[in-house]
Amino acid sequence: MTAFPPHEGAPGDFVVAAPPLTTVPVTGSTQLFPVRRVYCVGRNYEAHAVEMGHDPSLEPPFFFQKNPDNILPAGSDFPYPSKSSDVHFEVELVIAVGKGGSEIPVGEALDHVFGYGVGLDMTRRDLQAEAKELRRPWEIGKAFEKSAPCSGIVPASRIGHPSSGEIQLSVGGKRRQTGDLNQMIWKTPEIIAYLSGLFTLAPGDLIFSGTPSGVGAIERGEVMQASIEGVAELTVRVV
Repeated sequence: MTAFPPHEGAPGDFVVAAPPLTTVPVTGSTQLFPVRRVYCVGRNYEAHAVEMGHDPSLEPPFFFQKNPDNILPAGSDFPYPSKSSDVHFEVELVIAVGKGGSEIPVGEALDHVFGYGVGLDMTRRDLQAEAKELRRPWEIGKAFEKSAPCSGIVPASRIGHPSSGEIQLSVGGKRRQTGDLNQMIWKTPEIIAYLSGLFTLAPGDLIFSGTPSGVGAIERGEVMQASIEGVAELTVRVV
């Protein structure tokens, strides 16, 4: 069977309108980071794994995905989603891939990073819990519209590769999540190396790297303020 490369095509070649390209701003630049795929690391902080009822010492890293158009750019409101009454916040370091590859060695992994940001893995926890109970995929709980608020991407050429620093989230000025990047079970190089053994990474991929403990429910009208020391800040209002 012959494999053909993807057809680029002009606008008039498509039978329906081509979807718009999802982008994230590059901090300090007029350029944009084009989003190809969104990977998420599950239970990558020990305290969070414990609060979710798991023993992190027994688990290798695992991943799930959101869709590129689930990205909610900074400055936008988060619309409380339908079909749920228990929507949770999860603050995370976002890794932006600038160079792709497969089976990337740990020692070379950071060479593949363009930059970093702070993001929120918003979760319809009640729907996720139902999916877990039925041994079904998590997409209805994780990959819904606007479920991935994300700051601008700060190039690693400016800030290096953060391996420590406070990661936190407040709601209405009250601290709800506090951790440190050095508490990640799987560090950035290990995440990239392991993930690239499962998928071929490419420029434009975003990796949400897991959340510290303290996840909880959000209500309409509340304001979430997330930050990672030395990386970025993000403010999102729930509507």
